[in-house]
Amino acid sequence: MLETQDLTVRFGGHVAVNAVSCRFEPGTLTAIVGPNGAGKTTYFNLISGQLRATAGRVRLNGQDLSALPASARTRAGLGRAFQLTNLFPNLSVLENVRLAVQATREGAHRRGLDLFSIWSDHGQLTQRAREILASVAMGAQEAMAVASLPHGDQRKLEVALLMALEPQVYMFDEPTAGMSHDEAPVILNLIRALKKDRSKTILLVEHKMDVVRELADRIIVLHNGALVADGPPAEVIASPVVQQAYLGVGPQDACAQDGTPPQPGLPPRGGRRTNP
Repeated sequence: MLETQDLTVRFGGHVAVNAVSCRFEPGTLTAIVGPNGAGKTTYFNLISGQLRATAGRVRLNGQDLSALPASARTRAGLGRAFQLTNLFPNLSVLENVRLAVQATREGAHRRGLDLFSIWSDHGQLTQRAREILASVAMGAQEAMAVASLPHGDQRKLEVALLMALEPQVYMFDEPTAGMSHDEAPVILNLIRALKKDRSKTILLVEHKMDVVRELADRIIVLHNGALVADGPPAEVIASPVVQQAYLGVGPQDACAQDGTPPQPGLPPRGGRRTNP
C-alpha cells in the first residue's frame, strides 16, 4: 500500500501541495484530477522523489521513503512515467528496455564475473526485454533508434520501460498528452492491461474526463494544492463544488448535464458525504 501523510511543499510563500493525506490500495486505479495549477504533477513529484517535501511522509508497504532520492524510490517499487518522454534517444528500442531490465536484476553483469557468464546473463536480459516489447506490440521496432520513433511509439516505449522495472506502483502523468486521436487508445489499452494485475497500484493524472470515467476506480481532486474530494467517480464528478472548481460550471449547469439536482456538500476524504 502507498500512503502519503500530510504531504506538503512550499516554494517561498506559495504552498503548492498542502497537507495531502491519502492511501492507495493494490488492485485499484486512482485518477488524480483538478484544474491547471492544482498541484497534481507536484504531488506526483513529491511521491516519486523528484521534489523533496517541506513536510509530511511517503510510505510504501510501511517503509518510509521520505528521505530517499528518486532512484532509491524506484528500486523500492515506485514506477513513474512523465508528461514528456524520458528515454535514451540515441539508443535502440531494445537497448532502452534491456537497460531497464538490467537495473532491476541481479546477475553476472553486476558481479563482474567471467565473460561467458556475463554474455549468458546478457542473453537472458535481452530475452526478457524482447518479451516486454512484444507485450506492447513493439517487437518489430526493436532495432530502431528511439529518436526516430513517432511520439506515440515513444510513449508506448516508456510504458515498456516501466513494465521492465516491475514496480508495485505505476504512476502515469497525462499519458496521452501530445498524442493524436489515433495514438491515444494504444496507451490506454496498455493501462487497461496493467489494471488486470490486482497486485499493482495505478495512479493516473489525466484531464480527459471520458478516460477518467472509464478507467478509474476512485477519483481524488486537488484544488489549490489541497485535497478537496475523494470517492467513487460518479459521486465525485457529480459534486457541485467539483463541477465549479474543475469543470468550470455552476450548480445549475451540473444539474442540466445529468438531469438530476446536484447533491449538497462535497465528498470529503474517503468518499463519504456529510450533510451541510
